[in-house]
Amino acid sequence: MLQDQCLWNMTAPNIDTYSQLSNDTQASVCIIGGGYTGLSAAIHLAEKGVKVVLLESQAIGNGGSGKSVGLVNAGTWARPDDLNVTLGESVGERLTEALGLAPSLVFDLIKRYDIDAQATQNGNIHMAHNAKGEADVEVRYEQLRRRGANVEILTGSRCHEYCGTKSINKALLDHRAGTINPLAYVRGLAKVATDLGVTIYEHSAVEALQKVEGYWYARTAKARVKSERVIIATNAYTEGEWTQIKKTFYLVYYYQIASEPLTGAAAERILPHKMGAWDTRLALSSFRRDKDDRLLLGTVGGTQLKPKSFYQAWANNVQKSYYPDLPAFNWQYEWCGKFGFTPDHIFRVLEPDEGIITATAYNGRGITTGTMMGKCFADYILSGDRANIPLPFKTLEECKIPLSTLKSTFTEVGLTLYHAGQCLRIIG
Repeated sequence: MLQDQCLWNMTAPNIDTYSQLSNDTQASVCIIGGGYTGLSAAIHLAEKGVKVVLLESQAIGNGGSGKSVGLVNAGTWARPDDLNVTLGESVGERLTEALGLAPSLVFDLIKRYDIDAQATQNGNIHMAHNAKGEADVEVRYEQLRRRGANVEILTGSRCHEYCGTKSINKALLDHRAGTINPLAYVRGLAKVATDLGVTIYEHSAVEALQKVEGYWYARTAKARVKSERVIIATNAYTEGEWTQIKKTFYLVYYYQIASEPLTGAAAERILPHKMGAWDTRLALSSFRRDKDDRLLLGTVGGTQLKPKSFYQAWANNVQKSYYPDLPAFNWQYEWCGKFGFTPDHIFRVLEPDEGIITATAYNGRGITTGTMMGKCFADYILSGDRANIPLPFKTLEECKIPLSTLKSTFTEVGLTLYHAGQCLRIIG
């Protein structure tokens, strides 16, 4: 029976829970948000002896960091040359280089601290679903190779083998990439942080953030944290104080469904090298297997106001498209998360007030971008050098997206129509 349950809650190792903030305390840096960015920043600061307090409004991993697909990808959705057009060549190249190294940062943290993140570093595949998609992966390949990235084009029988389907005849394999159990990773980061001396408080939502005599006070329901610097690392799950940060992106939802463990021909054929994958559809489909050989399918779109059968029909249609000769999958778990999105697919870095820094809108690349930005924020705080940040700081006014809530609604409506078209075989 299909359960409304995030798979990662069932397969990630359990770790310690953390108490609620109940007494006033003090730190050099207060971090708000216990996801990839906040925990990476906490670790990299604590490694240098900085006293850090981290406040999480729920439990570690309850936000987007514990619900993602688990693809550890390099770069942004935008192609490198397009980044240069938007940001200028100097900043664009710098960002491309930094994000190209981000998967290594994730896997190095996992190895260095022996995090049980169920990681595979076998690469990920961008699958071209039609002629236009094939042209796109060729362009991406040329631009990445020109910059020295370890990528290759798969065609013919090798492409069929790696993807596990003859419906795809060309794909881009990025050897820098891989997969993880995202909840296991974020829980592991929290354990590393506490071992390094970081104090984590769960169920401690920040209700107000005020500056008094040169110090910032983060107030929760029961107590306050006094600090010199604050990192807001709440992104798409921002609530309470500084909610204007949410105006720098619009929300996009992401749905996932997981099968029972694959056996027989399906297990032998589908992504046999345990790589993650996604296709070039306008509303992409993502694919991967977990440690128990379940197949995970994902796509952009939320579950609001949709019957439970809607995405099951979509998932069954994806199977018929890519694996028409295999028996129908038995779906076991389904869940939905959300992330911040921008029209140019580039995240934002802000310093909304003196002593406060934040990054928003990772556009679905939170594992690598968040881990990288956490380290960048730590390096910036330690050195005072803005060159440690791969993007220039912007103001809230510069980053605000007009009618962002309405844009989220229109995007969701468009995605619903697209998936309905897929189910009706109107859209390929």
